[in-house]
Amino acid sequence: MFAELQLQQAARAIEACRTSGLRLALAESCTGGLIAACLTSVAGASDVLDRGFVTYANQAKTDLVGVSKTLLEEHGAVSEAVARAMADGALGNGCHISVSVTGIAGPGGGSDEKPVGLVHIAAARIGAETRHERHQFSGDRDQIRMQAVAAALDLLERLAV
Repeated sequence: MFAELQLQQAARAIEACRTSGLRLALAESCTGGLIAACLTSVAGASDVLDRGFVTYANQAKTDLVGVSKTLLEEHGAVSEAVARAMADGALGNGCHISVSVTGIAGPGGGSDEKPVGLVHIAAARIGAETRHERHQFSGDRDQIRMQAVAAALDLLERLAV
């Protein structure tokens, strides 16, 4: 299911969290749980992975990770502001680090302002500034989602070190 590269990235992210003593939370929208699936494909993921939220609908973003309805209305679900709020909202309850993903995997749903392939990824860590990356991926729906997984794992590993 996952490419060897993604499994290697997942193993590195798990090891970085383990070494730093960090418990991990995920808040996924367009990846729909793929980051969690990739991480749990690696033995030992339970040492660091605490919880994951699939917040595909806007209401789930509000209910599960505390994204305000005002923020969603002002910026839209696919935005830097919402990605940051998702990552920040997943922290706590024993979790020290989180990663969030929101985007447009296609084939529909894009616009001139927010085209198919646009993905916002954020990572938060207690005591550090939340990081954000904006990506414009290409390919079909599955390719976009898998590229988002790889980018999220990369950002997570960098923040965990």
